[in-house]
Amino acid sequence: MPPPPPALPDELLEEIFLRFPPDEPLCLVRASLASKSWFGLLTGPRFRGLYREFHGAPPMLGFIYCCPPEYVPKEEDDLPHFVATTKFGMPIPGVEDWRGWHKDYAAWDCRHGRVLFSNTSTIPILLVVWDPMTGRRRLLQAPADYDSSGAAVLCSVTGCDHLACHMDPFKVVFVGLNNTDDGCVAYAHVSLPEVVKWSKPCSVHLTTEEAFMVDKPPVFIQEALYFLLSYEDEDDNTAILKYDLGSNCLSLIDEPLTKTGLVRGIVLMAMEDGSLGFAHMDGLTLNLWSRHMGSNGVASWTQRRVINLETLLYIQDPKKKFRLIGSLEGSYIIFMTIDRGIYEINLKTLRWKEIWTRGKCRALFPYMSFHNVPERVNLADAPH
Repeated sequence: MPPPPPALPDELLEEIFLRFPPDEPLCLVRASLASKSWFGLLTGPRFRGLYREFHGAPPMLGFIYCCPPEYVPKEEDDLPHFVATTKFGMPIPGVEDWRGWHKDYAAWDCRHGRVLFSNTSTIPILLVVWDPMTGRRRLLQAPADYDSSGAAVLCSVTGCDHLACHMDPFKVVFVGLNNTDDGCVAYAHVSLPEVVKWSKPCSVHLTTEEAFMVDKPPVFIQEALYFLLSYEDEDDNTAILKYDLGSNCLSLIDEPLTKTGLVRGIVLMAMEDGSLGFAHMDGLTLNLWSRHMGSNGVASWTQRRVINLETLLYIQDPKKKFRLIGSLEGSYIIFMTIDRGIYEINLKTLRWKEIWTRGKCRALFPYMSFHNVPERVNLADAPH
């Protein structure tokens, strides 16, 4: 019987395993089950660090969706409306304890490996910051009661590369609108989770008597958060609220005027050059805009691209309304509902794929993280 082939050195194995695609964790999972030595190598801190550094930005492992207001959750619906986009369905620690709980909560944001939920039926509003990778949950109370509100969650570590920061401290930026006889005022609070308190708010007066937060994902670009506002209690948003984390300042950004007036039904996105952008639909045409500072020191909107979806996608019912529901930060990808389901469209390559065929969706929040089994904990060990 011939002797077994010599084992490859760990350094060579690492070079091979580093090239496994991060958006399909099943490859590494299967490799880790091949032998005890491979399991130890792939689950060790050295390889996890090399893997994150080699691939850069975390992949999208799934998404959390927000249902329309009229949708009534079913008994068998899983919390927290998480849909895996990989062949290896990520098991969520302690998901059994979420059964029924999610019926009172809606997704508000997802970033840096965490998801932010809100329960707007309570006064004050209850917020939950959840880490799907470990099962940890943190409960916060909103700083005040507002006529309309929204929030975002992000890593609070200065200089973090956000490759594996879901275990580090986080902060929540809460934005509220009060409609008064003197007009609408917007306020922003920042959480101090270590002491479970909120910072003193900054504010800005809006040029309207009434405004409402639009339940679509905010975007985070160059230390600033951007939220959509509506001047009507509908889905027709007409302004963007900017919160600068560095200066603790709120400001208002108007949308551009087109030949037909203000654009409607937009979704915010981070452009490849690091500027703020948005997409909107005009029939079967997708329009892309970006905002840049001019030489005169005044920022303005520029139409960047026009894409005819009728020649790009297979559309069964062209008369059915399309809805833009989210974007992927750090990429040129948007998400939209079409007649048959939810589609992911890469605006750079114009490649698209269907990622879900069931359920109604008003907003989509991509969940981006490296799949790291050793970092998982039992829910009983996690703070609530």
